[in-house]
Amino acid sequence: MSGSKKYSISLPEDLAETVRTHVGPGGFSAYVAEALEQRVAMDKLREIVADFETDNDPLSRAEIDAARAVLRHDQRDSDGAAA
Repeated sequence: MSGSKKYSISLPEDLAETVRTHVGPGGFSAYVAEALEQRVAMDKLREIVADFETDNDPLSRAEIDAARAVLRHDQRDSDGAAA
């Protein structure tokens, strides 16, 4: 990731305080940055799936479950058994 830039954002106070309590001093910005990175990645993944399904049949439940396992770094095979 490139350098940092300071932004001013508005958050629900209870959410912000919950995060601040959870991450401690100095961890708030990193926590928010990580959450935003994850959201951007999921948005891109949704776009990829939508593009795929435009030209192909919709993904099956098994294909979705297999993709979720990969994203979770799950060590189980497609039948649910431990690898």
